[in-house]
Amino acid sequence: MDSLEQELAHIEERLIALEKEKSALFERKHFLQNQLTEEQIPATQIETLSVDEKVALFSSLFKGRTDIFSRRWENKQGRSGYSVACTNEWRQGICHKPRIKCAECNHRVFSAIDYAVIYDHLAGKHTLGLYPLLQGDNCWFLAVDFDKSDWQQAVAAFRETCVDFSIPFLVERSRSGNGAHIWIFFDETIPARDARRLGFGLLDKAMERHAGLSFESYDRLFPNQDNMPEGGFGNLIALPLQNEPRQSGNSVFIDVFFNAYPDQ
Repeated sequence: MDSLEQELAHIEERLIALEKEKSALFERKHFLQNQLTEEQIPATQIETLSVDEKVALFSSLFKGRTDIFSRRWENKQGRSGYSVACTNEWRQGICHKPRIKCAECNHRVFSAIDYAVIYDHLAGKHTLGLYPLLQGDNCWFLAVDFDKSDWQQAVAAFRETCVDFSIPFLVERSRSGNGAHIWIFFDETIPARDARRLGFGLLDKAMERHAGLSFESYDRLFPNQDNMPEGGFGNLIALPLQNEPRQSGNSVFIDVFFNAYPDQ
């Protein structure tokens, strides 16, 4: 009986080792695919992009509602959050914050996203919060958020699943450095319901393949709703390449080894 138990234990150990080797091979495969793609794009083509072209490139990927956005704030006590941008904010005689809350203000006029808003985000003048759920319940992208202790293992498993299904994606290390967003972009708008089904389907497949992982680090999908909530805008997501965190290697795109790409 002891020999049978030992053999079963050995088989179990071998299966775990094979699963780890498989995961490592998937990582290496995706890394090589990225390298091949980069080699196909001449470096000078990227280096010679003007500021306007860089802003346009960023805007072409991270698309959501353009009629409204939020900015990140942080007070002296260390509290932080996001507030919807308003063209009348702090205007004397019109804006009465904090006595009157923004949601109750009759003078609130939402600010739209334009070139200057994107430029200021990349330049570090503010951090832009984008609303991915469009009016009509469609979206341009899906983002999957991981943000707890085992985030690297969960991200690797989810990334492996995307590679296996030939789904292009980008991985962004979060602002804090203790999590990541996996971004999947669509060539055209699709129903948020379908985007979220894709996200849950990929997550289920990743869990099936890596039953030993808890996936506790999985937090949510963006868009976070199938349909626009009544009286609301849906959840916002902070856009990547935030200037200050970028100096510490955060809010940047990372490779399969969780290292930042040299030319963000």
